[in-house]
Amino acid sequence: MNERDVLITEVALRDGSHAIAHSYKVDQVVRVTKALDEANVPYIEVSHGDGLGGSSLQYGLSTTNEFELIEAAVHTCKQSKIAVLLLPGIGTVKELKVAADLGVKMARIATHVTEADVSKQHISKSKELGLETVGFLMMSHMVPVEKLVEQALLMESYGADVVYMVDSAGAFLPHEVKQRIAALRQALSVEIGFHAHNNLSLAMANTLVAIEEGATRIDGSVRCLGAGAGNTQTEVLVGVLERLNIKTGIDFYKMMDLAEDIVAPILHTPQEITRGSLILGYAGVYSSFLLHANRAAKKWNVDARDILVELGKQRVVGGQEDMIQDVASKIAKERAVLLKGE
Repeated sequence: MNERDVLITEVALRDGSHAIAHSYKVDQVVRVTKALDEANVPYIEVSHGDGLGGSSLQYGLSTTNEFELIEAAVHTCKQSKIAVLLLPGIGTVKELKVAADLGVKMARIATHVTEADVSKQHISKSKELGLETVGFLMMSHMVPVEKLVEQALLMESYGADVVYMVDSAGAFLPHEVKQRIAALRQALSVEIGFHAHNNLSLAMANTLVAIEEGATRIDGSVRCLGAGAGNTQTEVLVGVLERLNIKTGIDFYKMMDLAEDIVAPILHTPQEITRGSLILGYAGVYSSFLLHANRAAKKWNVDARDILVELGKQRVVGGQEDMIQDVASKIAKERAVLLKGE
């Protein structure tokens, strides 16, 4: 790459939506986008936490229609490009077209790591709309290297310009990232991306390993604002990469200032590794499940950690949020039987 060694996509206005119960308002998005644009961040992702069309009872209702947020972000940017996430089955090509008409420049088409084939229509439509198109393989820790490569090659064959390995649960260990990114780099001709979560306090370490092995597209979230314990913290990442003489083109001081002055006041609580987010990484469960598990735990008077560990054992993935209540109910009934037996 010419001007930059690594291209960063800022995800606080999408992944961060999980952390604040999808309550972004237009004025907040405008302030954050303006500051990111002035800091020269290449891409800014804006949409519901679960992507276009995600506002629902199952995934969480948005306070503000996501297209209003997207439109405001597009109009605010002078140089940054606005991106959206779309999970086929949640979002449709209809919503993708609306986003493109609003001025979005990048679409990230996300599937479970074993289901790349369902992305074909959406990747093709994104390319047809003239959008830079990213294949986004979620929960990548759940399959062996060979399967990951197979699925990435499918997304590349559909026309994806970039393919991401996504650590949705924050479950990867550095050696696992190293092995997988190296394999992807060897097999694919398109750019490789990496999206981390910090549930095991390894987002930065895993991101640096991914870059060392050839990933050139990296996700970050200012102030670590994202699902679970958040993502790789953008302002920290920019500083670390500067120390490593890796160019991002992003203004380090401006990133620190916007993190402290603009984004920090938006957080309902500081992003930190709590017992909830830690168990997500330990169990290998989708990071956005935490809020749903906590609600189910309260309803059924059980431990949210037990729910999440069981979801991990059952290999439940994004899109199966309805299973959370089922698991909580089952745990409550089993406990009642045990107590009755005593």
